[in-house]
Formats: sequence, C-alpha cells, structure tokens
Amino acid sequence: MKNPAWILLASLLLAGAGIVGLSWRDRPRVDSAASRPLVLYCAAANRVAVQEIIQRYQEECGRPIQIEFGPSQTLLSRLEVGGKADLYLPSDDSYLELAAQKDMIAERIPIATMQAVLVVPRDNPKSITSLNDLLSGQLRIVQADPDATAIGKVTQQALAEQGLWQQLHEATTGYRGTVVDVATDVQLNAADVGIVYDVVLANYPELRAVFIPELAQATSQIDVAVLQQSSSPRAALHFARYLAAKDRGLEHFAKYGYQVQPGDQWADQPELSLYAGSMLRPAIADAIERFQEREGVQVSTVYNGCGILVGQMKAGQVPDAYFACDVEFMNQVTDLFPEPVEVSQNELVIVVPKGNPQKIGSLRDLTRPGLRVGIGHEKQCAMGWITQNTFREGGIQQEVMKNVTVEVPAGDMLVNQMRAGSLDAAVVYLSNAAGAGDILDAVQIQGLPCSVASQPWAVYKDSRFPHTASRLFQAITSQQSQTDFESEGFRWQLK
Repeated sequence: MKNPAWILLASLLLAGAGIVGLSWRDRPRVDSAASRPLVLYCAAANRVAVQEIIQRYQEECGRPIQIEFGPSQTLLSRLEVGGKADLYLPSDDSYLELAAQKDMIAERIPIATMQAVLVVPRDNPKSITSLNDLLSGQLRIVQADPDATAIGKVTQQALAEQGLWQQLHEATTGYRGTVVDVATDVQLNAADVGIVYDVVLANYPELRAVFIPELAQATSQIDVAVLQQSSSPRAALHFARYLAAKDRGLEHFAKYGYQVQPGDQWADQPELSLYAGSMLRPAIADAIERFQEREGVQVSTVYNGCGILVGQMKAGQVPDAYFACDVEFMNQVTDLFPEPVEVSQNELVIVVPKGNPQKIGSLRDLTRPGLRVGIGHEKQCAMGWITQNTFREGGIQQEVMKNVTVEVPAGDMLVNQMRAGSLDAAVVYLSNAAGAGDILDAVQIQGLPCSVASQPWAVYKDSRFPHTASRLFQAITSQQSQTDFESEGFRWQLK
C-alpha cells in the first residue's frame, strides 16, 4: 500500500535546474567605530589576555568593545535577569551549557583550556608540594567560591569524585569572589596557598604554581558565545572569530599559558568553499544564504555529480567542506575528510508521465522493449552508482540497460527531459522528483535497500576555517533546515 505522505513528497514542485552555483552578494564590512560598542561579559580569570586582544582588535578593525568582568556565575545570573550583552566568555563551558538550556546561546567557538593548580609564593616558604599538606590543618587556605566561579566549581567536582572535597572544604580558611582575589591574597601574604587557574599566574611574578595529581582533571574548556539577544550578531561574530583566530586572539591566549585549540585563520570576510551533490541544492540553498547573511562571510558552493566532484578533489581542488550524495563518494576521499557525519537519506524512484500511461509499477517493467529510460551516470554521480547497484540487486541490469537512452551526472537533468517528453521513464532521487507532481508521477522501488542513499557531511582536514565550516554545518542541520530537507523529499537521519 502506498504511503500518502510519500506520494505527497513525490508531487512537490521541482526547484530550479543547473549544476554549478555560486551564492554571494557584496556585503559591508563590520560596523565602523561610530557604531554602538559590542558588550562582552568576560570571566575575571581571562582579563589580561582578553584586554590585549580587544586593544589589538580595536586598532585593527575599529569597532569598540565594552568589557564587563566578573565571576562566571554572576555574569550568567545577570544575563538571566535582563543584563544586556552581545558575547559571553566564562571560564568554563559548563556555564554555556546552562545558558544554552535557557536558549540564550546562538553560536559558540572553542578557544582554549586552563588547568587548576595550587598557588604559593615564589620561594614556597611552607614547602607545599601535595594535597596532604593542605589537609594538615596548619595552613591558611583560600579558594574561589564554587557557587560563583568556574575554578571553584571544577575544583569541587574533581575532588568530590575522589572523596576529598569535604576534607579540603573544612580546612579552607575562606572563599573569595574571583580567582584573581585568591591569587591576590597569596601575593599579599593574607593566605599561604590557594587554588587558581595556571594562566592567572602570568600576571603574578611573585607567585608560582604547584601541580598536584588530585587536580589533574580539574580543567576548564573556554568557549566564546554569541548571545541570542545580541542586536548586532554579525559584528559579534566578527569579533568572536577574531578572538578565536589562530593568528590573532589565540596568539595572546597562548602567550599567557592557555592550551589553545586549533583555530581558524583570521579573515575579515572568510571565503568558505563547499562542494555538494546536485540533488542537495534545494535542501541547503536557503540555509547557506541565511548563514552568509548572519555571519557576513562568503560561501562559494559548487553543485555537481559527486563523481565529478571527487575527481576535482583528487586533482587538488579541495573545498573547506564536502556534502556528498552517498557515503560511497565520501569514502573515496576519506584521506581528505576523515570525520564524516551522515545527515539525511534519499531514495531512488521511477518517474513516469502523469497518469503513468505505460503502467510502470516496478523496476522489471523498465525492461519492456521500446521504452526510453534515463538514468544517472555511474562514474559521475552517486545516483548513477546506486542505480546500477539497484539494477544488479534486482536482477535486471543487462535487460534494462538495453532501454537506457541517456546517462547524465544529475537527476534534475533527467526530470527536465521527462518534462520535455524525450523519455518514457527515469530513475532519480525522490528529491529530484519532488517538484514535478504537475506532470509526473513517482513510482516507489520496493524491497531493495540499496536504492536508499545516505548523505554525509565532512570538513576538510586542512581547512583554513574549520570552525566557520562547523558553524555552517550547524546552520544546515538546524530545525529550520531539517524542515527544508523533509519538504524536498529527504528523510532526516542526523541524531
């Protein structure tokens, strides 16, 4: 029995023909210095590096940045009760997870990691070398508040997992509002030892770090987030990219001892290249346009048969990202794209003129003498490769190929030939057929699993813009984009 929803998909209107497309229009640079300053909420632990980065950014790009420093939890609480900011940079990504649960985060970009350590005076007069020294009851110990700061939170979590937190808590003399306050207390001899992030000590030459194994897992991942509430998201993303660029912001983070993440190369307007199978165009074109508009970047998209695209990549023309029509054509370039993710599925159908005058109901019917049949080219596109596999599995390959009058690199070409009346039937993807319901019917291919293709996405291992490409993937797999895929005849596969 035919699935009514499937029939409806097969009757949707075909979205434009063509193989290669470039989507871009001129856009202005980030707002000038006369524009409203961007507001950054930043954890106090990151003060020194971030201040340097902002000074460099303002000199180079001209946009003023207003910074508000404080404990990570305090800053998050302010956002929750109406605080106005464009970006949020806490000292641990757990605060971003909390913010994301409240739908406060639009984008986030990884920057670096920090390690919790003991802090003592440079000459370490108390000879502190272990956690047991802190539990002796003979030392003045200060910590940052676990309920307000990232360093306090990760310290408590790490030690609680080892059953050591309560002992340290009872031995602690006092808690401070920020990690900087802890370091300052030790510097002023108001405490013998504290717990801080290693990077904080870059600004305290009178102090030194003591690494202990009990704090080895007390690390924090730092990401910068663009907030949903930002009234200038393109400008905010511009600064976020600068902050996380390997040849801009990350240089300053590394200078102060942060373990920086691999970052994008800096570009005022990045030019991202994407290769995508032709049949994906109707499903992703709008998402790409929305992404360009929000980010202020260029995405040059080349649509073609995946066999042709693979040939170009093997010849040295490698894009930043590749969205293949089937896993077979991703497998051919796994050395370039090592971490593919399957996003959607698309199935082969037989398209026939409206009313199905030849009464074609199965693959076997395509072997009738005199029929003009069109298929995809096996070497040029995933559709052709899957079609041949389907013919073989159905036991009709030799017979049906006698009726094949045309082999093309893209399914929309076959639909156009069907519209022109030059073919009696064609084997295409459901998404190709999804627009020709006014003049064509789609016949489902029953009982052959190989007639279903999965579409994987991957980022080039040596892309200059891996994080920007990852955000493009997020745009292409958003809830709105998922609706676009399903309306074009795809089945959503990404979990």
